[in-house]
Amino acid sequence: MNALLLIDIQNDFVPGGRLAVPDGDAIIPLVNSLQPHFDLVVASQDWHPAGHQSFASVHPGHAAFSEIEWQGQPQMLWPDHCVQATPGADLHATLDSRRIEAVFRKGTNPDIDSYSAFFDNGHRKSTGLADYLRGRGVTQVYLAGLAADYCVYFTAKDALVEGFAAVVLADATRPISAEGWLRAQADLHEHGGQVLSSAAVLAQPTA
Repeated sequence: MNALLLIDIQNDFVPGGRLAVPDGDAIIPLVNSLQPHFDLVVASQDWHPAGHQSFASVHPGHAAFSEIEWQGQPQMLWPDHCVQATPGADLHATLDSRRIEAVFRKGTNPDIDSYSAFFDNGHRKSTGLADYLRGRGVTQVYLAGLAADYCVYFTAKDALVEGFAAVVLADATRPISAEGWLRAQADLHEHGGQVLSSAAVLAQPTA
């Protein structure tokens, strides 16, 4: 079975949000159109406690979008975003949530970031998404959401490691950095992933 993974389509990641992805809200009508073509739709949600170590505000003297080493890993420092129980963390109001069967929250540990919907960045803790998908008989995942070069990319890469075929729908995602997205696509292709247009999905009958 194929599943559609909707990655972090939240208020803080669209224009007007605290970590806005350029043109991020433009994907939502397409994402809504894609959902009826899948038997299973699952979403992820960034859900950070206040004072998360990925926030630049926690590291005096370091600006947002600078990089440090933290917990033995490179860590991009972000503006405070998707803080638990704030409007910025909510799924976007125009995202059709009626078909979303489960929402997997990530980034809940204050000491480590979590781009992937499967694991934190150190692969220390699973969100349970892989077991959930396997339990539903999923063998292939299609990914849409934000941002292409971070959370979508890392989720797709972990999906491949977990044994799922992974397809990123290029027109249903947007990157923070065009250059970073090009590198991410090359890496996904190298590891057996695909980056395709949503046209082939939309041409299929609805589920």
